[in-house]
Amino acid sequence: MTSTTIHEIVPDIFRLSTHVHEVAPPAGFSFNQFLIRGDEPFLFHTGMRQLFPLVSDAVSKLIPISDLRWISFSHVEADECGAMNQFLAAAPHAEVVHGGLAVNISLNDLADRAPRPMADDEVLDIGGHRMRFLPTPHVPHNWESGLWLDETTRTLLAGDLFTQVGAGGPVTTDDMIEASRAAEEIFHFTSIGPNVAPTLRRLAALKPTTLATMHGPSFQGDGAAQLTALAGNYVTLALTDRAA
Repeated sequence: MTSTTIHEIVPDIFRLSTHVHEVAPPAGFSFNQFLIRGDEPFLFHTGMRQLFPLVSDAVSKLIPISDLRWISFSHVEADECGAMNQFLAAAPHAEVVHGGLAVNISLNDLADRAPRPMADDEVLDIGGHRMRFLPTPHVPHNWESGLWLDETTRTLLAGDLFTQVGAGGPVTTDDMIEASRAAEEIFHFTSIGPNVAPTLRRLAALKPTTLATMHGPSFQGDGAAQLTALAGNYVTLALTDRAA
Protein backbone atom coordinates (compact mmCIF):
# COMPACT_ATOMS: atom_id res chain seq x y z
CA MET A 1 0.00 0.00 0.00
CA THR A 2 1.33 3.45 -0.93
CA SER A 3 2.25 5.70 1.98
CA THR A 4 4.06 8.99 2.50
CA THR A 5 7.20 8.97 4.64
CA ILE A 6 8.59 11.92 6.59
CA HIS A 7 12.27 12.67 7.20
CA GLU A 8 13.90 15.82 8.58
CA ILE A 9 16.82 16.33 6.17
CA VAL A 10 18.13 19.51 7.83
CA PRO A 11 16.75 21.33 10.88
CA ASP A 12 13.11 22.22 10.25
CA ILE A 13 13.11 21.07 6.60
CA PHE A 14 11.11 17.88 6.14
CA ARG A 15 11.06 15.62 3.10
CA LEU A 16 7.64 14.06 2.46
CA SER A 17 8.04 11.19 0.00
CA THR A 18 5.53 8.94 -1.74
CA HIS A 19 6.93 6.05 -3.76
CA VAL A 20 4.72 5.03 -6.68
CA HIS A 21 5.59 1.58 -8.02
CA GLU A 22 3.52 1.98 -11.19
CA VAL A 23 5.74 4.78 -12.52
CA ALA A 24 9.02 3.67 -14.15
CA PRO A 25 8.63 0.01 -13.14
CA PRO A 26 10.17 -2.10 -11.78
CA ALA A 27 12.16 0.51 -9.83
CA GLY A 28 9.23 2.87 -9.27
CA PHE A 29 9.40 6.62 -8.80
CA SER A 30 9.30 8.88 -5.75
CA PHE A 31 7.34 12.12 -5.54
CA ASN A 32 8.76 14.41 -2.86
CA GLN A 33 7.48 17.55 -1.18
CA PHE A 34 9.38 19.70 1.31
CA LEU A 35 7.89 21.46 4.31
CA ILE A 36 9.96 24.26 5.81
CA ARG A 37 8.76 24.80 9.35
CA GLY A 38 9.11 28.46 10.31
CA ASP A 39 6.90 31.17 11.74
CA GLU A 40 5.17 31.10 8.34
CA PRO A 41 5.39 27.47 7.15
CA PHE A 42 6.36 26.99 3.51
CA LEU A 43 5.45 23.96 1.35
CA PHE A 44 7.44 23.27 -1.82
CA HIS A 45 5.44 21.03 -4.18
CA THR A 46 1.91 19.86 -3.39
CA GLY A 47 1.89 16.55 -5.26
CA MET A 48 -0.89 15.50 -7.60
CA ARG A 49 -4.55 15.89 -6.60
CA GLN A 50 -4.79 12.14 -6.05
CA LEU A 51 -1.96 12.30 -3.51
CA PHE A 52 -3.56 15.08 -1.45
CA PRO A 53 -4.92 12.76 1.28
CA LEU A 54 -1.47 11.24 1.85
CA VAL A 55 0.55 14.45 1.57
CA SER A 56 -1.83 16.57 3.64
CA ASP A 57 -1.84 13.90 6.35
CA ALA A 58 1.96 14.03 6.41
CA VAL A 59 1.91 17.84 6.64
CA SER A 60 -0.60 17.67 9.50
CA LYS A 61 1.84 15.52 11.49
CA LEU A 62 4.33 18.41 11.44
CA ILE A 63 2.10 21.50 11.70
CA PRO A 64 -1.63 22.20 11.91
CA ILE A 65 -2.44 22.27 8.21
CA SER A 66 -4.46 25.45 8.74
CA ASP A 67 -1.17 27.17 9.74
CA LEU A 68 0.38 26.65 6.31
CA ARG A 69 1.28 30.11 4.99
CA TRP A 70 3.14 29.66 1.68
CA ILE A 71 2.81 27.19 -1.19
CA SER A 72 5.31 27.05 -4.03
CA PHE A 73 6.73 24.71 -6.67
CA SER A 74 9.22 24.79 -9.51
CA HIS A 75 6.77 24.98 -12.42
CA VAL A 76 3.18 24.31 -13.42
CA GLU A 77 2.79 20.54 -13.70
CA ALA A 78 0.48 18.04 -12.00
CA ASP A 79 3.07 16.48 -9.68
CA GLU A 80 4.32 19.93 -8.71
CA CYS A 81 1.06 21.75 -8.02
CA GLY A 82 -1.89 19.47 -8.79
CA ALA A 83 -3.19 19.73 -5.20
CA MET A 84 -2.55 23.49 -4.95
CA ASN A 85 -6.20 24.46 -4.56
CA GLN A 86 -6.90 21.64 -2.12
CA PHE A 87 -4.17 23.00 0.12
CA LEU A 88 -5.52 26.53 -0.29
CA ALA A 89 -8.92 25.27 0.85
CA ALA A 90 -7.41 23.51 3.87
CA ALA A 91 -5.21 26.47 4.88
CA PRO A 92 -7.28 29.67 4.84
CA HIS A 93 -4.29 32.01 5.22
CA ALA A 94 -2.03 30.27 2.69
CA GLU A 95 -0.90 31.97 -0.51
CA VAL A 96 0.75 30.56 -3.58
CA VAL A 97 4.09 32.29 -4.16
CA HIS A 98 6.10 32.12 -7.38
CA GLY A 99 7.92 34.26 -9.91
CA GLY A 100 6.06 37.02 -11.69
CA LEU A 101 6.12 35.10 -14.96
CA ALA A 102 4.36 32.04 -13.51
CA VAL A 103 1.84 34.30 -11.79
CA ASN A 104 1.06 36.24 -14.97
CA ILE A 105 0.84 33.35 -17.44
CA SER A 106 -0.83 30.70 -15.27
CA LEU A 107 -1.35 31.17 -11.57
CA ASN A 108 -3.58 34.25 -11.64
CA ASP A 109 -6.09 31.98 -13.36
CA LEU A 110 -5.33 28.57 -11.83
CA ALA A 111 -5.05 29.46 -8.14
CA ASP A 112 -8.28 29.90 -6.17
CA ARG A 113 -6.68 32.81 -4.26
CA ALA A 114 -4.55 35.56 -5.71
CA PRO A 115 -0.90 34.43 -5.77
CA ARG A 116 2.05 36.45 -4.53
CA PRO A 117 4.59 37.29 -7.30
CA MET A 118 8.30 37.30 -6.49
CA ALA A 119 10.94 39.35 -8.25
CA ASP A 120 14.12 37.63 -9.41
CA ASP A 121 16.40 36.95 -6.41
CA GLU A 122 13.86 38.46 -3.99
CA VAL A 123 13.94 37.05 -0.44
CA LEU A 124 10.85 35.86 1.42
CA ASP A 125 11.49 35.82 5.18
CA ILE A 126 9.24 33.15 6.71
CA GLY A 127 10.58 33.57 10.23
CA GLY A 128 13.57 31.33 10.90
CA HIS A 129 14.34 30.80 7.21
CA ARG A 130 15.19 33.26 4.43
CA MET A 131 13.90 31.92 1.12
CA ARG A 132 15.47 33.39 -2.04
CA PHE A 133 13.57 32.95 -5.31
CA LEU A 134 15.77 31.92 -8.24
CA PRO A 135 14.30 32.08 -11.76
CA THR A 136 15.47 29.15 -13.91
CA PRO A 137 13.50 29.47 -17.17
CA HIS A 138 13.39 26.21 -19.14
CA VAL A 139 15.70 24.52 -16.61
CA PRO A 140 15.09 21.69 -16.54
CA HIS A 141 11.84 22.51 -18.37
CA ASN A 142 8.98 25.02 -18.52
CA TRP A 143 9.30 28.72 -19.27
CA GLU A 144 8.17 29.79 -15.78
CA SER A 145 10.47 27.44 -13.87
CA GLY A 146 12.04 28.74 -10.65
CA LEU A 147 13.76 27.31 -7.57
CA TRP A 148 14.34 28.47 -4.00
CA LEU A 149 17.43 28.67 -1.83
CA ASP A 150 16.97 28.60 1.92
CA GLU A 151 19.81 30.93 2.82
CA THR A 152 19.58 29.92 6.47
CA THR A 153 20.51 26.26 5.90
CA ARG A 154 22.07 26.53 2.39
CA THR A 155 19.39 24.17 1.09
CA LEU A 156 18.48 24.40 -2.58
CA LEU A 157 14.92 23.28 -3.31
CA ALA A 158 16.04 21.72 -6.57
CA GLY A 159 12.80 20.56 -8.19
CA ASP A 160 13.36 18.11 -11.05
CA LEU A 161 17.13 18.56 -11.14
CA PHE A 162 18.97 15.29 -10.38
CA THR A 163 15.85 13.19 -11.00
CA GLN A 164 16.36 9.49 -10.21
CA VAL A 165 14.17 6.41 -10.42
CA GLY A 166 13.77 3.98 -7.53
CA ALA A 167 13.05 4.52 -3.88
CA GLY A 168 16.48 5.02 -2.32
CA GLY A 169 16.89 6.62 1.08
CA PRO A 170 15.89 10.12 2.15
CA VAL A 171 19.45 11.50 1.98
CA THR A 172 22.62 10.51 0.15
CA THR A 173 26.20 11.73 0.05
CA ASP A 174 26.92 9.72 -3.11
CA ASP A 175 27.51 11.30 -6.49
CA MET A 176 24.16 11.96 -8.21
CA ILE A 177 25.26 12.34 -11.84
CA GLU A 178 25.11 8.75 -13.12
CA ALA A 179 21.68 8.09 -11.63
CA SER A 180 20.40 11.38 -13.03
CA ARG A 181 21.85 10.56 -16.44
CA ALA A 182 20.03 7.21 -16.40
CA ALA A 183 16.73 8.95 -15.61
CA GLU A 184 17.34 11.42 -18.44
CA GLU A 185 17.71 8.50 -20.84
CA ILE A 186 14.32 7.16 -19.70
CA PHE A 187 12.27 10.37 -19.57
CA HIS A 188 14.14 12.93 -21.74
CA PHE A 189 12.77 15.55 -19.36
CA THR A 190 15.35 18.33 -19.75
CA SER A 191 15.05 21.11 -22.33
CA ILE A 192 18.66 20.98 -23.45
CA GLY A 193 19.13 24.55 -24.66
CA PRO A 194 21.87 27.18 -24.39
CA ASN A 195 20.79 28.40 -20.94
CA VAL A 196 20.91 25.05 -19.14
CA ALA A 197 24.63 24.94 -18.27
CA PRO A 198 24.91 28.66 -17.38
CA THR A 199 21.86 28.40 -15.12
CA LEU A 200 23.26 25.36 -13.32
CA ARG A 201 26.60 27.13 -12.85
CA ARG A 202 24.77 30.14 -11.43
CA LEU A 203 23.10 27.83 -8.91
CA ALA A 204 26.48 26.25 -8.13
CA ALA A 205 27.89 29.67 -7.27
CA LEU A 206 25.41 29.83 -4.37
CA LYS A 207 27.29 26.89 -2.76
CA PRO A 208 24.33 24.89 -1.42
CA THR A 209 25.15 22.11 1.02
CA THR A 210 21.83 20.29 0.61
CA LEU A 211 20.01 19.61 -2.66
CA ALA A 212 16.36 18.82 -1.95
CA THR A 213 15.25 16.91 -5.04
CA MET A 214 11.73 16.07 -6.12
CA HIS A 215 12.44 12.59 -7.46
CA GLY A 216 14.99 10.54 -5.54
CA PRO A 217 17.07 11.14 -2.42
CA SER A 218 18.22 14.56 -1.29
CA PHE A 219 21.96 15.20 -1.47
CA GLN A 220 24.16 16.49 1.33
CA GLY A 221 27.71 17.64 0.71
CA ASP A 222 29.31 19.80 -1.96
CA GLY A 223 26.21 20.85 -3.87
CA ALA A 224 28.25 23.23 -6.02
CA ALA A 225 30.34 20.35 -7.35
CA GLN A 226 27.22 18.33 -8.16
CA LEU A 227 25.60 21.23 -10.01
CA THR A 228 28.79 21.96 -11.93
CA ALA A 229 29.07 18.30 -12.93
CA LEU A 230 25.41 18.29 -14.01
CA ALA A 231 26.09 21.33 -16.18
CA GLY A 232 28.97 19.48 -17.82
CA ASN A 233 26.75 16.46 -18.40
CA TYR A 234 24.20 18.57 -20.29
CA VAL A 235 26.91 20.25 -22.36
CA THR A 236 27.99 16.74 -23.42
CA LEU A 237 24.40 15.75 -24.22
CA ALA A 238 23.89 18.92 -26.28
CA LEU A 239 27.03 18.24 -28.31
CA THR A 240 25.95 14.63 -28.83
CA ASP A 241 22.53 15.73 -30.06
CA ARG A 242 24.12 18.18 -32.51
CA ALA A 243 26.47 15.52 -33.82
CA ALA A 244 23.55 13.15 -34.39
